[in-house]
Amino acid sequence: MRIVSVNVGQPREVAWKGMKVHTGIFKEPVNIPVTLNRLNFAGDQQADLTVHGGAAKAVYAYPAEHYEYWREKLPDVSFSWGKFGENLTTEGLTEDELCIGDRLRIGTAVLMVTQPRMPCYKLALRFDRDDMIKRFLVSLRSGFYFSVVEEGVVQAGSKVEVLSRDPHCVGVADIVRLYLGQAHDPELLHRAMSVSALPQDWKADLPLRARMEGA
Repeated sequence: MRIVSVNVGQPREVAWKGMKVHTGIFKEPVNIPVTLNRLNFAGDQQADLTVHGGAAKAVYAYPAEHYEYWREKLPDVSFSWGKFGENLTTEGLTEDELCIGDRLRIGTAVLMVTQPRMPCYKLALRFDRDDMIKRFLVSLRSGFYFSVVEEGVVQAGSKVEVLSRDPHCVGVADIVRLYLGQAHDPELLHRAMSVSALPQDWKADLPLRARMEGA
């Protein structure tokens, strides 16, 4: 398991659908060691801190293995690392294998898995496709957010080591399936609600969605 690319970027203003949008989704690979603090990589910043960033979303990672899937589905799109707005493009980590609350050493930093990504309209902006949010959700290729347990330095090629597994074993993909109503599993929902690393907004939303699906 390793880091394929570290990607950072500052917010910029772009024109989209007749609007000016301030966004930090445009990330570019950097080929030097990058310092990671509690909230950001050096040189990186989110635009709208009401929905992006913060301690539970300090780092967004996306598996390099997913890029081949998207190249096949979107042959007219040009892809480079960081296309999904990820800070870390990873190799050897998947949403089915990683669980909420797992702790990993990445470079000299220690990170904890907190949640999947739920895309906003800025993903549609990045790809210039109105259907991109739906495509992203149903693909179950969400990527995953980390909080920073210990600050450190990360670079392309850094090794990834799993330090501990959360005992509840709720995968990142499990959370997405619960959110989409694809997992009608009260026991899984109960375990998800017991994971201390899962943010409170998820714990408030998932039972509501389960009741809606069961209505």
